[in-house]
Parts: sequence; structure tokens; C-alpha cells
Amino acid sequence: MAMTRVRPRRATMALLKPLARPNRTAPEPVPQPRTSAVIDWAAYIDGQRVDTETIADAVRLVRDGELAENDNGMGFVWVGLHEPDAAELERLAPVFGLHPLAVEDAIHAHQRPKLERYDDVQFFVMKTLGLADRAGQHDGDVVETGEIMIFCGADFVVTVRHGRHGDLARVRRRLEADPERLNLGPTAVVHAVVDHVVDGYMCVAEAVQDDIDEVEEAVFSPGRTDESRRIYRLKREVIQLKRAVGPLAGPLRNLAGRRFVPPEIKEYLRDVEDHLTRVRDQVESYDELLNPILQAHMTQVTVADNQDMRRISAWGAIIMLPTAVTGVYGMNFDNMPALHTEWGYLAVLAVIAVMCLALYRGFRKNGWL
Repeated sequence: MAMTRVRPRRATMALLKPLARPNRTAPEPVPQPRTSAVIDWAAYIDGQRVDTETIADAVRLVRDGELAENDNGMGFVWVGLHEPDAAELERLAPVFGLHPLAVEDAIHAHQRPKLERYDDVQFFVMKTLGLADRAGQHDGDVVETGEIMIFCGADFVVTVRHGRHGDLARVRRRLEADPERLNLGPTAVVHAVVDHVVDGYMCVAEAVQDDIDEVEEAVFSPGRTDESRRIYRLKREVIQLKRAVGPLAGPLRNLAGRRFVPPEIKEYLRDVEDHLTRVRDQVESYDELLNPILQAHMTQVTVADNQDMRRISAWGAIIMLPTAVTGVYGMNFDNMPALHTEWGYLAVLAVIAVMCLALYRGFRKNGWL
């Protein structure tokens, strides 16, 4: 990935100087090749991106006391990872002071949306949603889930992503194009990521709404279709939406109330919370739509099965009449009506035809045929 290097004021010289803060010891260099789970990292000084050779160099640049004192700007490090293993996260843990419990949650994923505090580090968990094509199927896209964990400190943000969806590259580019927003600090990144995730919720919810409308139209169409499997799939996807959208409201509200969040970011977080509320209400209404659609479909299936059974029963009765008559005459008794007459065969056929026609007209009149 080609990176544009932005040279901040005195940044190069600061890399060669020892750290000035006695309580913030610089970590040992931690080589992080870009082919690993680390997708991207950079230091941000005064809202401008500064690329470094290693994550430790970026941390050293941001925490250099003389640089912060001279530039009078907000500096922080943003590290983005995708499905890291235990070794990679454990190497980063001492660099940023990440709590072992939070690191364990970030490795194994499958967490409920939450906001936790470990000393001065905030640990925020969200579920991501996305659509994936189902190969060989014609019943629409499938909702897939993933997770994003955010470690937010005073001068760093570490984002850990699990799953194929929720790529943060566009979020990083959009923020880098707005230095004023980046200059607000790590919470600006947290807001941008949360806003990106909630926007994904809205897109998926609209796609599910389209699928529900399509199923509803198919169920109430004149043609006979079997939509039960698709309806059950949609109900399962609605459950996944509820598990992602519903539990996020509490942590997002708590995040907006934390003291370390600047007032400017709190306004944006309240806007995201409003979007989340709308998505949650929309998802809650899906059950109210799918339940009557499913009931109507099952009623139609029952009615169609009853009609088929009536047709089968009517034709069976018609076929059984000549079978019964021929069975009686097949007993070979001597004393049977019209057995030894010339017109007996034709008479029996005529009687069978008349009785079958009468049965047919009767069933047809009653709507069985």
C-alpha cells in the first residue's frame, strides 16, 4: 500500500531524541510487516498523517514531550488490525497498555456489543453487518455478521476487525481528508467507526426490507409459490439484525456521556444514536410484517392441499365405480342380470358411463373438480 508521507514540524528530529516524559516509557521497537494482521498504522500530528517504519516509532513520535510542547497539537496513533492472532495482539498489549481480559475478548470475538473501561483505556465492541451472495440460490442475499473492537486511550486507537465486512479503509481516508476533525483526538476515530457501522446497519435493513416486500408480493400473487423456506430465512436474518442493533444502544449512550469525549464529538454521537434508534425501530417492525405473511402463506398452502385432496378423492370415486361393477361381474356366477343376453355388455357399459357422468357433474357443481 503506497503511503504519502507528511513531514510535520520537527518530526524527523524528534525521532532521534529520547523521550521527555518520565512516566511514559517508550516501548521497544516492534516490527510489524504490513503483510500481517496489521492492515495500517500511522501517527497523526495536528490532524496530519505521519508514516513510520514501525508502530513503536509512531508511538514514540506521538509521546515525545518536546514535540507536543512545541507543536501545541493533538497527536495520537491509529493501528488497524484484521483478525489478529494471540501473538500479534500480545505484542501490542504492552505498547498501549491493553488489559489482558480485553485482549482475550478481541482475539476470540463473538462478543455482545459493550463498552468497558480498563484503567485509562476504553474497550468498545460492535457487531458489523453485511450482505453476501448465496451461490446457486435465487432467494436473495444473505446477512452476515462480524465484529469491530476499539481500544481507545488518550493518545491511541486500536481497531480490531473480525469478518469480511466493516472495512475501515474508507473511514481512514475520509478522516485523513478532514484534519480539523482528526485534530480532536482518538474519539474522532471512534465516532467515525461507529458511524460507519451504523450506516452499514441501515443499508442491510433496507435490503432486508426489499426482500420482505418481494416475499409478500409473491405470497399474495395469483400464482402458486412455495416461499416458506425464504420466509424462515428472513426471520433468522431479522434475529441477527436484532442481536447486532438492539444491544448497541446502551454502550453508545454511555460513550456519549463519558467525560473524555469532547463536546463536538458528543454532538456527532447523539446523531449516530438517533440513526441507530431508527434502524432498531425498523428492525422491530420486521417481525410484525413477517408473522402475518408466514401465517397467510401457511393458510394458502393448507387450502391448496385441501383442494388437491378433494380432486384426488373425486377422481378416485369416479374410477372406483366402474371398478366395482366390473368386479361384481367378474365373479362368474350363472344367475346374474343380463349375463347371457346379447345386449348385456352394452347395457352395463352404458350404466357405468351414465353413473360416472353423474358423479362428475355432481363433483364439478360442488367445486371439487
